[in-house]
Amino acid sequence: MKILILNGPNLNLLGVREPGIYGNSSFDEYLPQLRAKYPDVEIEYYQSNIEGEMINKMQEVGFTYDGIILNAGAYTHTSVALHDCIRSLKSPVIEVHISNVHQREPFRHHSLISSACKGVICGFGLDSYRLALEAFVNIDH
Repeated sequence: MKILILNGPNLNLLGVREPGIYGNSSFDEYLPQLRAKYPDVEIEYYQSNIEGEMINKMQEVGFTYDGIILNAGAYTHTSVALHDCIRSLKSPVIEVHISNVHQREPFRHHSLISSACKGVICGFGLDSYRLALEAFVNIDH
């Protein structure tokens, strides 16, 4: 099984950026734990602050990988381009968020990408990624 975890803008600052919301760990600290828990899953990780690079990466893997775990960051609420890309892929996409976006500012309550995704997981900290991976491991293909 091959899964891409794709993080969007500002998620390269995990562990530094607003630790009260996003926690004290970087994604680079978390990823080895995830890989150790799922040794039979090939997990590729990519992060970009640039919307077009995120689209390029999803198009690169979105016809051959078993799934994509996407935390689009702020692009969640603004990007029709990401929505259209997700709809064009063969690989299912699960949208994840570290925080519970519905407990935050009103502009974060609406996602432009959710309707194109297989599912949405939010509010469980970095464990949101594990929950999405667990869904892919147990999903019927």
